Amino acid sequence: MPEEVLFKSESDRDREEIASMLRRVADNLDAGDAVTLTAGSDSVTLEPPARPTFEVKAEREGPADGPGELSIEFELEWDETDGGSGDDGRLEIE
Repeated sequence: MPEEVLFKSESDRDREEIASMLRRVADNLDAGDAVTLTAGSDSVTLEPPARPTFEVKAEREGPADGPGELSIEFELEWDETDGGSGDDGRLEIE
C-alpha cells in the first residue's frame, strides 16, 4: 500500500519542549479530542478513534561496527474505515 505523508516536522528541541508537546497530545487523547499538528503554514487535524493501535519502537541506525543514531518512536495507527483495533500486548513505559 503506498504511503502518503500528510504532515512532517523535524527539529531539534530541548527535552522539556518535547515533553510539553507529548503532554498536549496525551491530554487531547484523554479528552477524546482531535490532534492538530502545525508547523509554519502546514497543518493537519486527525481524530484518533477510541482504540487505535499504539506502536513503540526503539532503534539504532548506523554501521554495525560503530556508533549510530538512537531513536524512540511512538506511533498511533488506525484504519480510516473502521476506527482500528489492535493487539492487547502489555506495554509499560517507565
